[in-house]
Amino acid sequence: MLLTACSAGGSSDGATADKRSGARPAQGTTGGGQPEPDAAAPQKGRQSEESGDTAEPELAAPDYLSTFALDVDTASYGYARSTLGDGRLPDPVNVRPEEFVNSFKQGYERPKGNGFSVTVDGARIPNGSGAGASDWSLLRVGLATKAAPPSSERPPASLTFVVDISGSMAGPGRLGLVQKSLNILTDELRDDDSVSLVTFSDEAETRLPMTRLQGNRNKIRDAVEAMEPAQSTNVEAGITRGYEESVKGHRKGVNNRVVLLSDALANTGDTDADGILEKIDSARREYGITLFGVGVGSDYGDAFMERLTNRGDGHTTYVGDEEQARKVFVDQLPAHIELRARDAKAQVAFDRRNVKQFRLIGYENRKVADEDFRDDSVDGGEVGPGHTVTALYAVRLREGASGEVAKATVRWLDPKTRKAYEESGSARTGTIDGRLWGGESQRLQVAAVAAYFADTLRGGDLPGTPTLRELASRAGKLANETEDSSVRKLATAIGQAEALRNGTEPEDGGGEGEGEIG
Repeated sequence: MLLTACSAGGSSDGATADKRSGARPAQGTTGGGQPEPDAAAPQKGRQSEESGDTAEPELAAPDYLSTFALDVDTASYGYARSTLGDGRLPDPVNVRPEEFVNSFKQGYERPKGNGFSVTVDGARIPNGSGAGASDWSLLRVGLATKAAPPSSERPPASLTFVVDISGSMAGPGRLGLVQKSLNILTDELRDDDSVSLVTFSDEAETRLPMTRLQGNRNKIRDAVEAMEPAQSTNVEAGITRGYEESVKGHRKGVNNRVVLLSDALANTGDTDADGILEKIDSARREYGITLFGVGVGSDYGDAFMERLTNRGDGHTTYVGDEEQARKVFVDQLPAHIELRARDAKAQVAFDRRNVKQFRLIGYENRKVADEDFRDDSVDGGEVGPGHTVTALYAVRLREGASGEVAKATVRWLDPKTRKAYEESGSARTGTIDGRLWGGESQRLQVAAVAAYFADTLRGGDLPGTPTLRELASRAGKLANETEDSSVRKLATAIGQAEALRNGTEPEDGGGEGEGEIG
């Protein structure tokens, strides 16, 4: 059962619903954004005025709110798959479960307007090889924006490409792949789009000022083909010059974006992501220029790139081969250029009468203080058209639980007007009572496999976690049922991880549907 988008209610400024958006203006709250207190809730532990000691832990009420900034990044999964393909297990510190989950289609209902739909569902977790799971369920919170319009209907784009040509980009699948990617993009962009090209090694250089595509495609290709690997990696110089060029070529009424293509192995200049972004902060805020990061290379500074794009009001992905490059620059291009929402955050309120315990899977570096949910000065995530965002929770219900389990609310700012909107959806106990494996929702099962896989790679202990062999088998079966090649690749990656951990050769993927491990 999917419960979608019940309204969040009135407006904080008394305005009526914006009919163009299709969402309702944000609801006001009391007490700095916190929900009204529950009179039946146990009191939190209090400090002794004399000693400063906190009361006994059992007197403290659990925090029944979970708040985080939306994240549409997928680089962690793409890089993990590339690393496994090279015969290495990914570093656990670079494994982010939410990016594994958000790499797959979920099939949520789309909103009619420019806001979000909210879908909340789930299923019971059977006992697995991990922690006992007989009383645990998996809750899925799904957020979706309206599909991107045809390319002919989107606003023009003004894109500044900042390309790393340092020595580390000389290896296979790096600068050569970037050049192929930009040539693909040159073919796909419209005549009224514009691009500029900045390269950087130890210093930054403008190779092409902002140039309209019409009549200049060969000129752009020549500039791309002329790039050659040079010396060290001064990301600071590249981004600073890139934003300068983007401001020079800024066009009103178009989508202005800086696109960084790099292995993100900064070793010259300022190598701190926050320090780099401080230098271009005024341009970023005044002109609304967002940063999209495309990671390449078998050695890749994943955490550094993610920090840059998160603070740069953008997101990141990873490109390991020409197929992935075509997917990013052709199939997903509109979602990377446009924005549907700025500073988007989600807050999930669990019903303490029915929920004993809950655990958000991933999103550790996207957490937001509960009281900052409706503080629009606090940074959230940026989301484009056609994007979906999924958050999975392991939820432990109380004995005899009946009624509402959780209410999920998404809050965002309109990219043009900066007006705040909210939408909500909720789930009851009956919504999450079905079985997970072999249940009605194949896409929920795919999300579960991806989450369990990520958690296993980073040494987690989620309730009901299957073995890697079981996960590979389930992914193979789901690939057969959904006829989705991306799920087939997931099965292959899990099989590779199992083989590396066991020191064996990975088995050829087919899944349960063919009696083999994927």
